[in-house]
Amino acid sequence: MASVVDFDHEERFQVRVAWLYHVEGLTQGAIADHLQVTRLRVNRALRDAMHNGVVRVTIHSRYAPCMDLEAHVKDRFGLKDVALAPAPSDDANVQPLVGFELGRYLSALLQERSLRLFGIAWGNTLNFATQAIAPFKREDLEVVSVMGGLPTGSDVNSFEITTRLAELCAAKRTYLTAPLYASTEQSRDTIMVQEVFQDVLTKIRQADAIAMGAGDMSKRSLLVRDGLPKDVQVRDLVAAGAVGDMLGYFIDEAGSLIDHPINRRVIGIDPFELRSMPNVILAAGGQHKVKVIAAALKTGLVDVLVSDQRTAESVLAFVED
Repeated sequence: MASVVDFDHEERFQVRVAWLYHVEGLTQGAIADHLQVTRLRVNRALRDAMHNGVVRVTIHSRYAPCMDLEAHVKDRFGLKDVALAPAPSDDANVQPLVGFELGRYLSALLQERSLRLFGIAWGNTLNFATQAIAPFKREDLEVVSVMGGLPTGSDVNSFEITTRLAELCAAKRTYLTAPLYASTEQSRDTIMVQEVFQDVLTKIRQADAIAMGAGDMSKRSLLVRDGLPKDVQVRDLVAAGAVGDMLGYFIDEAGSLIDHPINRRVIGIDPFELRSMPNVILAAGGQHKVKVIAAALKTGLVDVLVSDQRTAESVLAFVED
């Protein structure tokens, strides 16, 4: 007596369809014609083949771990988007990598015609971003600096970065031509009410998108190293709870502004005014910035995070600890 073979016709059909689609590269319509079935049946067979494990997808790329992590970070902090660069072999290369990832992200964003007014801060990461953007023409775009500058000349200062980005886009540009910090709270108030500054601040508040960095409290921070007024000591900021800054304002681990006179001397918008902006991009990376990135994300002000894989993993571990 002949043995009875357990023959699964449906699984065989799924394998055949999957082979034609994934290996031979036929379209679903071509497969339907070839097998003389409906396109709907082909579509269902591909779906079931994936669901039943007949087909398994393996992505062999250094970017693969970033994709899953991006989704996790996006969900954890309620972000619109996350863009992560692969973890560098040397932490010293974090800023260039994150900067280039930001450049890639902005290259697409700045070509969207609905975006007419773009705000940009300053810093090393944003400087690297401008080096990664290929020139294109957006004469209807305006780039506005969102932070006052440092007294010393630098490629990462406000004027230079705003100019460079505007030239890359053939865009108009507007500068916040003021130091980041006033000498006193009173002088800050006097400067802020001047019409020339009010006009720029109004533009910043109306920006369609803004890109900014975040600085930590170490000497690796350009602001800590070169930008603080002489009468402000880093140890006093740390004692007040500071873990870093956004737009020159120092925040604590919970994402709140610290109670220190420095925050009342900033010539610029309060970071919490970003809440009304539709697309706030935070670009920062490195283990030294984990606390300030986590704090910035806790504020709920950030819509898009651009960072690197290792930093994102550390931020998640820090907030879930």
